[in-house]
Amino acid sequence: MRNFDVEKYMKESEAAYAKRADIEALADKLTERGYDNIVVIGIGGTWAEWHPVVHVMRHYTDMPIYLENAAELCVRTDKNFLNKRSLVVTSSESGNTKEVVEAIKMCKDMGIETSVLTKNADSELGKLCDNVVDGCSGDCEHFYIMCYLFGLRLLYNRGEFPSYEKFADQMANLGKDLVAVREKFEEQGAQIARDYHKEPYNIFVSSGTLWGETYLFSMCILEEMQWVRTKSVTSADFFHGTLELIEKDVPVFLFKGEDEYRPLDERVERFCEKLTDKLVVIDTKDYDLPGIDDEFRVICSPMILTSLVTDRLAAHYELNTGHSLEFRRYYRQFDY
Repeated sequence: MRNFDVEKYMKESEAAYAKRADIEALADKLTERGYDNIVVIGIGGTWAEWHPVVHVMRHYTDMPIYLENAAELCVRTDKNFLNKRSLVVTSSESGNTKEVVEAIKMCKDMGIETSVLTKNADSELGKLCDNVVDGCSGDCEHFYIMCYLFGLRLLYNRGEFPSYEKFADQMANLGKDLVAVREKFEEQGAQIARDYHKEPYNIFVSSGTLWGETYLFSMCILEEMQWVRTKSVTSADFFHGTLELIEKDVPVFLFKGEDEYRPLDERVERFCEKLTDKLVVIDTKDYDLPGIDDEFRVICSPMILTSLVTDRLAAHYELNTGHSLEFRRYYRQFDY
């Protein structure tokens, strides 16, 4: 597989899973403290990675859970939901994402306890937050695992996710399973990148648990890292505007999930099959996870998708565009 070190990946998977005890200890501590709602703060990729976690949590609890864009949270006037009885959590691999830092400072000024999952406890966010789980790095699916462990442990403590221990134990198997997922997709991913890397406009569609990862891939990978022009839209909203742009030569990438929103994806598929010759369907259902029970597949579906596209497909886009995934013209290059 291009630019993929299996041994390194497995070590990172083990390191991410090794954070389980620290994450559970933090969730238990916050449970004992008590809270009235959960406020998750992110922006860009971190918002997108938290999206499926919050989406899944809302299936199991009536606890109010807010997923907030850090920049918007800082300027909005209706913050009544945010108070000292809020459980505030954020994440940042760098630990210094400008908007998240500002939002956490605002929470601190309001006297609200804050927690962060970050790569480095010595980062700005690590020093700002009251509770820190450090060393959180690796691929996107590793971060998903850690966020899920945190969120679902909170629900387990509330008696709302009784399968937590079985779920958490099985997360130790996910690294091996996702290597196999990558291997199965590698040839297809290489062909997709060869076929579509020069397209002037690309539409990405998904729903439900996969929406955050779809948004992340189209914006944070293709736009930011590859300068590929994209439009991302949910399967539901597709039929309220975007459908009029579908023509024979317009590429549509449809990421089909396994949750209750799948019929919306299938509706998009039926429509696009008739109108474009460039429909690419990636279905997480096509990929086995032998180490994971079926009851947890929906939870794990964003990890499948990120393995396929944010990792493998991105690597092949980079090869075909000749544009390094590491190079930015503007992002973090100067103040703006």
